[in-house]
Amino acid sequence: MKDIEFELNPKEIHPKSEIKGAIVVSYPGRYDGVVINTQILDSNEHIIYKSYNGKKISQNVARLFISKDVMPDNKADFTAIIEFEPKKAHEVKFRASIIEQHKEIESKIIFAKYSI
Repeated sequence: MKDIEFELNPKEIHPKSEIKGAIVVSYPGRYDGVVINTQILDSNEHIIYKSYNGKKISQNVARLFISKDVMPDNKADFTAIIEFEPKKAHEVKFRASIIEQHKEIESKIIFAKYSI
């Protein structure tokens, strides 16, 4: 098993539909948390994270950091949304990384498709 496992549902994303992700960390060393970065390729638009581990996020964030302190059993889940109406299909790159003292330890990348 890798030090980080990352799942995304669905991988076919549509405007204003909820995106759910789950992360499991099995890194044996100390770490500060995980960060999720998302890039909508060939676009200047952003994803909006709505919650993590059941906690609502009050401001719009395009990059999500989840501290190890709020990750029971080294697990985290999150919800997000993309709101803009695409004129064409876009590939969306999700990257979940383990962070230790401002350094990336390991990451996993998932690609999804965003269209109407």
